[in-house]
Amino acid sequence: MLSSDLYGELRPWAFAVAYRMLGSVSEAEDVVQEAFLRLHQALQRDEQITSPRAYIATLVTRLAIDQLRSARARRERYVGEWLPEPLVGEQSPAERAETADSLSLAFLVLLESLSPRQRAAFLLREVFGYSYSEVAEIIGTDVDSTRHLVARARASIRERRPRYYASRRQRDELARRFFAAVEEGDLSALEALLARDVALHGDGGGKVPAPARPVNGRERVAKLLLIAMSTVARGGGVRLDVTEVNGQPGAMVFDAHDRLVAVLGLDIVEGQVQAIHSIVNPDKLRHIDRVGDLVALVRAGRRPRTAEPLAKPTAVSPSNDPTNGSRS
Repeated sequence: MLSSDLYGELRPWAFAVAYRMLGSVSEAEDVVQEAFLRLHQALQRDEQITSPRAYIATLVTRLAIDQLRSARARRERYVGEWLPEPLVGEQSPAERAETADSLSLAFLVLLESLSPRQRAAFLLREVFGYSYSEVAEIIGTDVDSTRHLVARARASIRERRPRYYASRRQRDELARRFFAAVEEGDLSALEALLARDVALHGDGGGKVPAPARPVNGRERVAKLLLIAMSTVARGGGVRLDVTEVNGQPGAMVFDAHDRLVAVLGLDIVEGQVQAIHSIVNPDKLRHIDRVGDLVALVRAGRRPRTAEPLAKPTAVSPSNDPTNGSRS
């Protein structure tokens, strides 16, 4: 099989692994490109590759581990809260069945607590269904060590991992009501949809206004959302396009010029919104669409409105001036 054929067949799967490892679309694409370049070079040298899929799995995983190690230092210096780059758009039924909730923003954030090798072992075993011996071969360790890595990773995230029990129809209906309440500025309707301990996470990367730490609590989150929406609306108008974000309900926020300024993702648990992830860092939105200037929108929305100018008085002649005391 030609390497171009292999690329078309294996690239979606390779990207799925790399993205879950890195939480970055751009970094995942770089890893996938490098892996296939090395595969192509190996084929050019007439190397015997019995399983291209296993070969790519090993390359992508090891490259992602190296990339994640170097990314850790950058993320520690990141301004504000770091969130993954979002994936926008509906998945096919097959993709949805395969990914379950392993693609959600909340889950990817949880994976950040693992070491790179723990993350790789856990994903390959628990999400992609590799055997312990296959995982050990891919990450370059023995089976016992692999079992230990997976067990520690599983224990680390088990208690905090979000679970989605609502049906797709219930989930989408709740999301529709949520975004309608946000657009209409309906505080009571919005609060009714939020869990009592709801958390709002924002990622501006120091380039766009965003909470430096999670905002917690139903009232605080609802008020902050409506203030933010009214501010950018005053600054020039926005619209929300409801869609899927990382396999969960969400929306893209566009300015009046149809430029993307934010992506919102919802985590819905037991019929309520448990967490909201707001990604406004423009660097994390460029792979989706044209990016607008949210900073300018916010500034314009905060600018005090000037009073309307008074109408210019109409000149009147002395003869028809009602205040003139002369008689005709």
